Amino acid sequence: MEQPSVPPPAAARPADRLLEESILPTWLTQRPIGLWGFIWIWVGLAVVIVTFQYGANGVEGGVALPVVMAIVLTATMTLAVVMTLTADIGTEHGLSFAVYLRAPFGTVGTHLPSVSRGIVAACWFGIQTYLGALAINGLVEYWTGFSSWPLWYAVFLVVQVVNVALGIKAVERLASIAAPCILAISLWMYFTLDGIAELQGDNIWTFAGSGETSLAALFIINMAVWAPVSVDIPNITRFVSVPSGERRFLRRNRNILIAQFVVLPVMQMWIAFIGAVSVIVTGNWNPIDVIQGESTGFVLGILLVMIVLAQWSTNTAANVVPAALNFVNALAPWLSYRFGVVLAGVVATAVMPWLLLDNLFTFLSYYGGFIAAIAGIMIADYFVIRRRRLNVPHLFRSDGQYRYFRGVNPAALIAWGTASAAALFALDYAYVIGFPIAFAVYLVLMRVWILPRFPQVELSPPGPEDFLATSTGRSWVHDADTGGFDLVPTDQLADRATGRADI
Repeated sequence: MEQPSVPPPAAARPADRLLEESILPTWLTQRPIGLWGFIWIWVGLAVVIVTFQYGANGVEGGVALPVVMAIVLTATMTLAVVMTLTADIGTEHGLSFAVYLRAPFGTVGTHLPSVSRGIVAACWFGIQTYLGALAINGLVEYWTGFSSWPLWYAVFLVVQVVNVALGIKAVERLASIAAPCILAISLWMYFTLDGIAELQGDNIWTFAGSGETSLAALFIINMAVWAPVSVDIPNITRFVSVPSGERRFLRRNRNILIAQFVVLPVMQMWIAFIGAVSVIVTGNWNPIDVIQGESTGFVLGILLVMIVLAQWSTNTAANVVPAALNFVNALAPWLSYRFGVVLAGVVATAVMPWLLLDNLFTFLSYYGGFIAAIAGIMIADYFVIRRRRLNVPHLFRSDGQYRYFRGVNPAALIAWGTASAAALFALDYAYVIGFPIAFAVYLVLMRVWILPRFPQVELSPPGPEDFLATSTGRSWVHDADTGGFDLVPTDQLADRATGRADI
């Protein structure tokens, strides 16, 4: 059995408060999501209500529809570059976002960015649940006359919490059901709206609103929508199947690349297109309102049920799982994954999403900068400083190499704070300001100040395969008896099987 190349005490020390079962590294044999499963998840993720809205805002702001579509496609593909880089943390080491952040931010410092991201995810959880509740209420009111969206909000919230608490496989199964429904809704909306436009004599391709939307601002707001998922995508990719022992980055991350560079950009462009056409033809971009206004009877019922499934599918992977894992990381070992899911539901309701939705673009602008700063720090740390190598056993040690100054790495906090503050001075460009500043400040501070004082053993590994997992055909395995970790070859994992929780 191979041991990770770390000083002997690191592999033999009992686990401490940083350990909780649901945030342990996943093994190569514990990754059930294949290519199609990941594609369905991304189809479900793409139906975010704001995507309809910024497609509509673009054409209302005087931007031609083909240009809006091109901007959405380009912006999403640009962010897919960031997302693919951060995704490797999950595919290579099986780590969640918050656990990885212990490396750049420290074992205590990680809680500031990870809990902040958890709260943002919970806010989106509440927004999507509220929209789903409106769809349910519209359906029930149409058939019975009874109207109470708060009741359906509570019911829908509980159903989602139970679904996500059942584990990642339940999330994938839901996505495989919801994705075809999402495509069906969008196709119905297109053909319905196209028919109305033809009757009205409208030309959707030449429509130009009276506003003056900045193309650069439209590009960046499209990036801001997916900025949170771009940093915590390891929460999902740690469950995506990848070839064991494949050293080539593109081959190893083939499933990731297809989903994030093809499926996501095309779906984003399509949904933004539907939102734009909707506002051109009906004056309303909101798909729930459009469906209720343009359909009746059985068709109305089917479409609203599909809307509910769309919100549900988006919530599970993009919002509930990240929020739960980030909260678990902060409160380990006292908070389990299932209770983390419940806490995400509580926070989602406490932020009053029905009010937050009225200020959605301000919300997007404010968090875009600080999320971009986290992405800059992650990529600088993982690819430039550590060259994809991680001393994973020390991520679970409060007295290990990632302790820095009493559990906090000031380089990361200074870089994060500086970049986030700078982004506030130009909210429309927050993402493109926050990312490079955080990247540069973190690199300089680490090399000049932190690394000379706190040696990182993975920076000078004894051999080229040390501190790498998937690309060397191995997985980080926690030993419950010793509290340490082993790097175990894939063909030996069956002998190490445990009853660890499925998340």
